[in-house]
Amino acid sequence: MSVGENLIRRVPEPFRSFALKHRELVKFAVVGGTCFVIDTVIFLVLKTTVLATHPVTAKIIATLIATIVSYILNREWSFRTRGGRERPHEAALFFLVSGVGVALNSVPLWVSRYVLLLDHNHLSPFGVQVADFVSAQIVGTLLAMAFRWWAFKRFVFPDPNARPRLVKD
Repeated sequence: MSVGENLIRRVPEPFRSFALKHRELVKFAVVGGTCFVIDTVIFLVLKTTVLATHPVTAKIIATLIATIVSYILNREWSFRTRGGRERPHEAALFFLVSGVGVALNSVPLWVSRYVLLLDHNHLSPFGVQVADFVSAQIVGTLLAMAFRWWAFKRFVFPDPNARPRLVKD
């Protein structure tokens, strides 16, 4: 029995039925949650240290690192049975789609800082941290996640049965 099966057996109904029916979406969400933590930690460390005056740059770097982790986890777990493309083509499409995701993830922070002027000149240091977190980590991540879910299934991993399922998950 796989680790996934053990976890799903512990989930109460009706959530278990949903998880089994939408297994790919649940895996995508777990990968997304993992990469969200990676992205958030790197973003906050960079934004409060070496890139304190460049929060958008810190956000882009953090998102790029999380995207590399995301490719590996999505290819080998979330969309393990999907494919339909040669690996270099698949990887190029993944990173192209993810590049659009980086832009979508960064736009709310840019708007917050440079259009709404939610910066140190207009807010307390705590207010700036809250505004940056909400715009970059909440709004930006939700926009990018919705786009990536659609684009990965449509363009990157288009064939649902391209690779055999080795173990039931």
